[in-house]
Amino acid sequence: MGRIHGAFGVRGELKLESFSDPPEAIFRYRPWILRDADGGERELEGGHGRSTAKGIVMRLPGVEDRDAAEAMRGSEILVPRAALPPPKPGEYYWVDLEGLRVVNTEGVDFGRVSHLFSTGANDVLVARGERERMIPFVEPDYIVSVDFDTGVVMVDWDADF
Repeated sequence: MGRIHGAFGVRGELKLESFSDPPEAIFRYRPWILRDADGGERELEGGHGRSTAKGIVMRLPGVEDRDAAEAMRGSEILVPRAALPPPKPGEYYWVDLEGLRVVNTEGVDFGRVSHLFSTGANDVLVARGERERMIPFVEPDYIVSVDFDTGVVMVDWDADF
């Protein structure tokens, strides 16, 4: 749901990249699971934040100064799937796409969806097979269809790209 990018100021506040839409919606979901850079996880209670001109800023219990905030850089904020509302018809969560096969309209298998990320202009689907391909997640221009029954994302993407 989000990633901590480091300290904001000197009093322990954190810069947060939120993957929810709108970004402030991340504070609606509970409980939070904090995964640190080493893969360790712990449940968090009491996190809160606000939107600023420079993005989302948050505060976590026990993080009282800049050094403690910087130590959290790179940590991810996760929430249990059950805490999320079901997607609307025709919508899906990025995590639902991970692992699906990616095939272009000419039948070339690009491998499987590794992950997705946002560039600000558009989202990008990363397919890993014999090599890695980054495909703009623009429907229907490049992403033709997503079929969960067959486990295939059909793309209109040249195999040489």
